[in-house]
Amino acid sequence: MSWQSIIGQNLQVSILQKAVLSGRLAHAYLFTGPEGIGKESVAFELAKSLNCKNRTAVYDSGSCGTCRSCRKIETFMHPDIEYVFPVESALLEKSDPAKAENKRITEARERYDSLIEQKKRNPYFTPSMDRSMGILTEQVTALQQKASFMPVEDGKKVFILSRPEKLHPSAANKLLKLLEEPPEHVLFILVSSRPESVLPTIRSRCQALKFSRIKPADLDRWLKTAYPELQDEMKHFITNFSRGNLRVAIDTVNSFKEDSLETFEGISARDKAIDFLRNVLSPNRLREAIAGTEELSKNLGKQEIISLLASILLFFQDINHRKIDPDWTSFNNPDLGETIDRFVQNFTDPDFFALSTVTEEAIRAIQRNVNPLLTLAAYSIRLKSLLGRS
Repeated sequence: MSWQSIIGQNLQVSILQKAVLSGRLAHAYLFTGPEGIGKESVAFELAKSLNCKNRTAVYDSGSCGTCRSCRKIETFMHPDIEYVFPVESALLEKSDPAKAENKRITEARERYDSLIEQKKRNPYFTPSMDRSMGILTEQVTALQQKASFMPVEDGKKVFILSRPEKLHPSAANKLLKLLEEPPEHVLFILVSSRPESVLPTIRSRCQALKFSRIKPADLDRWLKTAYPELQDEMKHFITNFSRGNLRVAIDTVNSFKEDSLETFEGISARDKAIDFLRNVLSPNRLREAIAGTEELSKNLGKQEIISLLASILLFFQDINHRKIDPDWTSFNNPDLGETIDRFVQNFTDPDFFALSTVTEEAIRAIQRNVNPLLTLAAYSIRLKSLLGRS
């Protein structure tokens, strides 16, 4: 990877590249912006540029991606690059083979390793262990110890903290002390989609750099370059379905079993979304529809619920296009033409801005780990109200 491989963040890349070449990097950065837009990829590219052995490449385009240092960073094996995210406390306990709880520690390690492997396959994936209590004190204590030593290799130590809003209070205090008296050989990069939840005293000691949601045109160009074998119909679907989220885009591409939209596993989520809408909008069945949300919240994971809601957004977009232009055929869901037409006929004057707003709010609630049953139930009631069906 080099600066040229970063998608849709030209201004942010330019700022960092100039800082690297001029030697004027801040001691700590806070990268902010929506999830899945490449903030952590930029953080790792910055780490690679500061440690790349090919200085000509660094001057021209960023890291070379082929030297020993670059390869170590890509495999999370570089001794001077620390990647910290919320983990289970068992992971930080010392293992004693004679104790029964050793199995618990081993299983936690396996879950951690699985997340790192997923991160290697999809650099836009943001790992977090489900049983985690946040970024723990022991993790920041380890950073304090490592910060006291000079880099093992000829470069700069880079500490990348993912989701700093999840810092345990005592861990946040320890990090604050590090940021107040930062060693010159250490660069801190905090990466957050919820900067308002980061401790204000920590935010104030970091130079903030805001990243933008990936524009459809940038995502479309990247898909054409990275996956030239995909049909245009599939690229169009992925661009709209991912809504500027590169992690979702890559996961979606990997979900295609063959070179056909019909084989996309996300179609199942889309069909669940349409069934959900039918239940919610059927007259005199609101109570049954809300009861149905309990089954969805039990059987679907967090990302599956987000995909379901994202599918509803795309469906509303298709309806809006068809309503404005009866001849419109460039649907996000090209196989649902008849369903779209029926919706247009049955709901003559829907407020698509309000519908999209409440759907986006439901997505953000799920992303913030709000109770999915309560979120979907409240969303069902709001949809029913907006579309005027009792």
